[in-house]
This record gives sequence, C-alpha cells and structure tokens, in this order.
Amino acid sequence: MSKLDDARKIINETDKQMAALFEVRMDAVGKIAEYKREHGLCVEDPAREKSLIEKNCKYIENDDYKPYYVGFQKSVIDISKSFQHRLLDGMRVSFSGTRGAFADITAAKIFPDAEIIGYKDFKAAYESVVTGECDSVVLPLENSVGGDVGTVMDLCFFGPLFVNGVYETEIVQNLLAVKGADIGGIKTVISHPQALSQCADYIREHNFETVEAVNTAVAARHVSEEKRTDIAAIGSAFAAEEFGLQILEKHINAGSTNTTRFAVFTRAAKAPSKSDNRFILLFTVKNSAGSLAKAVALIGEYGFNLRALKSRPTKELVWNYYFYAEGEGNINGEKGKAMLTSLKSCCSDIKVLGSFEKEIHI
Repeated sequence: MSKLDDARKIINETDKQMAALFEVRMDAVGKIAEYKREHGLCVEDPAREKSLIEKNCKYIENDDYKPYYVGFQKSVIDISKSFQHRLLDGMRVSFSGTRGAFADITAAKIFPDAEIIGYKDFKAAYESVVTGECDSVVLPLENSVGGDVGTVMDLCFFGPLFVNGVYETEIVQNLLAVKGADIGGIKTVISHPQALSQCADYIREHNFETVEAVNTAVAARHVSEEKRTDIAAIGSAFAAEEFGLQILEKHINAGSTNTTRFAVFTRAAKAPSKSDNRFILLFTVKNSAGSLAKAVALIGEYGFNLRALKSRPTKELVWNYYFYAEGEGNINGEKGKAMLTSLKSCCSDIKVLGSFEKEIHI
C-alpha cells in the first residue's frame, strides 16, 4: 500500500469517527436549543463562542494547524447556530404594543426566528407567558432619559416570571405624520409617556400639545388612521414605514444617546453559571430602625456592588415599599448564598429575579 493510500485510509477512519461525534454534538446542540427556548435565551452568544475557540485551540499541539483549527471551529459553531435557529422556529415571544414599537424591534433582534406577538399592555404581555400562550416576553425596564418603567417593576415583584437576560438598545425617536403634513401645521403630538418624556425639550420648543398612547406604534397607527395633518406621532422609522407615514424630523429625542434596557422574562429561571456577573434582587425590609441601611450594608460586605436601588409602593399597605436592586457579582456563588441568608435578618421578603452575564448591546 502506498503512502497516499495509507493517508487516505487514516482520513477515512478519522472521518467515520468524526461523523459519529458530529451526531453526538448535534444531539447536544438540540438540547441547548430547547433550553434556550424554555429560558428565553438568544442563539447568538459571542462570549461563549470566543471562550470555546480559545479553550479548544489549546488541545492542538502543532502550531501550524492552529489557524486552520480556528476556522474549523468557527464553521462548526455556525452549523450549530444554524441548527438552533431551525429548531427555534415557531417560538412565541410577546411584547406590549403593535408592530413598529421599539419592544417589537428589540424582540425581533433577540429572537429572529420567533413569532413576535403584540399585546395591549405590559400586564397582558406578561400574562401571556404566565399562562403558556407565549414562551418569553420582552419588556422595558428603564430608559436612560425617561427613567424607570414602574408598571414593569411591579410585575417583577408581584409576578412569577424570571429575568434571564437584559438587552440595551438605542432608541431613536422621530416625528411622524401623514404625507402632505409639515412641521408648521402640527399642533399635537401623540406617543407613549416615556417617548414624550424623552422628547420633552423638542416638544416645548415647538409648543406642541401632547396626548398619551399605550406605545409609540399605537400612536403611529392612530395618526395614520386619522389622516389629519395637524397631529403627529413620536416613534421609530420602522413604525413610519409600517403605517405609511412620513418622517418630518429625525432623532428628536434629547441627548446624543438614548437607550432602553429591555428584559426577557420566562417561566423558568436560568441555571446558575460561573460567568454570571449581574443580578436583580427584590426585597422588603422589616419595620424596624435601620433595616434598609443594614440590608444595603450587608450586600456590600459580601463584595457585591449595587448599581441601582429603587423603591416602589407595595400597594398592600399604605406607605410600605419594596426595593428593586441591581448588582454586580455572581449571586449564585457561596458569597451570594451567604449574603441572601444574612439578609433574612433585616428583610421580610427576598426574591432573586434573575442572574446573567451582563447587558448585551443590540
């Protein structure tokens, strides 16, 4: 047998083994896709891909082969993601509003294979996951200009769903009107209260009257249906296209950066991971002097950095509040478990809403 035949024999045997291992790997990929559906995780995970390639390259001893192995790994990862996308086809993701809302746009970016379904308000969208109508819901937590979304924070505290990821997306608000309208003729602008807040300076500058809508896309649809040249909506360029409106002026929101942080809620909590370095914690404190200060101090004593601490009325007792906290660190580790145990000394209710790596910019 020639050297060529020997080499081909080795390749044939190796390919046979690789084919068997490929099936094993793809079976595991299928399980990952199912886990991502259940926990509202997107297919794309650049940090995991980078880590996987770096780790696997260490198994290659011949340095000449390493650049080719990187290419091989990237190809395998692309095939895995393609298979996951196919398996996630038909996933149902809800949001509050109608097509063209920023939550709709964000949900489509996170879950490009899913059926994105709009509901009349935040609570209805949230309940669609509680009842099993949808797999996940994408809701806004806060805007960098307009602040917190109180209704969603209340759903976090009183509802049963978990947050398994937070995504930050840039919000560009535009002035939308029917074709033939001009800025000089606009008297009233319609939009979601957050959007109106984000564009408050622009609205004051033009002396517009304001009318609140459930969301920006509903406002755009209303303007389109009314066909009046004296009203305009504030919303996305996508909403303008969706409802046949023209953009009278672009980027009317205050500041050069306007972002909204959206959370993905699911029925099941994501399994703890060593790479988790963000968490959302909800708690109430006991009615005794210094309880809140003690709770905040305990979180710091265990090495966790609070990035945000906000209060909301519980609505059960007058002047009674719950606290929404976002922190840095892995709350699933030993220090996190010890911290949660210690908090029981000064807190009545404690709820870990979710843990994740960090906000993902999309």
